[in-house]
Amino acid sequence: MQPKLALRNIITAALLCTIGIIIPMFSPVKIILEPASFTLASHVPVLIAMFISPVVAIAVALGTSLGFLLGGFPVVIVFRALTHCVFALTGALVLRKQPDMLNSAGKSLLFSLMIGVLHGICEVLVVVPFYFGNNMSQGYYNSGFFRSVVMLVGVGTVIHSMIDLQIAILIWKPLVKYRERNTSYAS
Repeated sequence: MQPKLALRNIITAALLCTIGIIIPMFSPVKIILEPASFTLASHVPVLIAMFISPVVAIAVALGTSLGFLLGGFPVVIVFRALTHCVFALTGALVLRKQPDMLNSAGKSLLFSLMIGVLHGICEVLVVVPFYFGNNMSQGYYNSGFFRSVVMLVGVGTVIHSMIDLQIAILIWKPLVKYRERNTSYAS
């Protein structure tokens, strides 16, 4: 990797980590479906990192997870954030092998669904031991396992991930076009 490119990736990862930490803390767009809540665009920095490279994707997923830990979020949320390493790395590797994946609506939707399902499964797998270990808020138990874990965490995460991926694509595509037109940025 060229030194300029490496430095650019480090700076980009740091900026995406910062944005990824700020969004859940200050976003006014939160959907609350007790006992869960979803913050619109909270996955966008990790998803954009996935478009750049596997290394940047992992760095941003780890950085945002650290942000949740340092922000004092419950440990289950920190572990849910850590699962982003799985879908971010998988997505980045798929995009590396098939860079045109986001160029058509059909392939983009398939990719979004694949990433969303992987994301949802990973988060459910993290929540299950906390749920059965009686380490969740009372709202999870009041709603029951199927509604709170399978539907809200699992299916909710799939939908949330797919929406955030579309937002990430809407942000990313103009940046790529700009970079292609501006050769000084690429060098």
